[in-house]
Amino acid sequence: MAKYFYEELYKVLIASSVEEKLKKFDYFFSNYKNYTIDVKSEKCKILQASNESFCNVVLPKNVQKRKKFTTNHGKALLIHAITHIEYCAIDLALDHIYNFRDLPSSYIEDWLSVASDEVRHFNMLNELLDELGFKYGDFEIHNALFDASRWTDNSFIERMAVVPRYLEAGGLDATPEILSKLEKIVDDPFIDKVVKTLNVILEEEVDHVKKGDYWFKFACNKNGVNSDIYFDIIKKYYPRTFPRIKKINIDARKEAGFSCCELEKISSEKVCE
Repeated sequence: MAKYFYEELYKVLIASSVEEKLKKFDYFFSNYKNYTIDVKSEKCKILQASNESFCNVVLPKNVQKRKKFTTNHGKALLIHAITHIEYCAIDLALDHIYNFRDLPSSYIEDWLSVASDEVRHFNMLNELLDELGFKYGDFEIHNALFDASRWTDNSFIERMAVVPRYLEAGGLDATPEILSKLEKIVDDPFIDKVVKTLNVILEEEVDHVKKGDYWFKFACNKNGVNSDIYFDIIKKYYPRTFPRIKKINIDARKEAGFSCCELEKISSEKVCE
């Protein structure tokens, strides 16, 4: 009996435990080329994030602040926050595929590749949590990333602008700041592991944003609009976001596809000569 690509993908998206999701994704990713891709198959609305069944979801302002990275609790809070981002990133990459169809096969391949990376990132971080005696779900989370996917589930151009080119690109700026704080902690083998892990993730996330940049510009060309529409889209959902006061990761953003003109609008500082 034929298995249908989008039906199987949906099962991965709604899996309600970490173990089930990772197991289903591994099977799906190994076999997806054998599935029948029926773009006209029913698209089911996903009304809640898959982690809501095992995480305590609160408003972003109510998530515990991570301050001290020298205690196990402080380390766990930091790693849990990043683990949560990577978990959400798995679902986001898969949702890009599930929601937006009739696109080149390379679109599916790109986001499945990203999802596979995010699974690996999640596992790396979850192992660090386990080493501290914690697991994903032990601390409060917010679901702002899931909200962003629902806001944009009817617009391909907005999805590519908001998720990879805004939210994930923001990670390119935030990770070096975290690394600079961690690197000041000396003689701590565990922190050394965290730094190594975050450097791997940062390097690979550049490619994820680059893929989003490609498909955002693909959407712009398809719709006959200038890529400057990016700023209108971001302002629509995050009205006070640009220009940013904090330092941005110029080199990583350039590698991911941002132009000097865009970077000047994003940052409050002069970033391109």
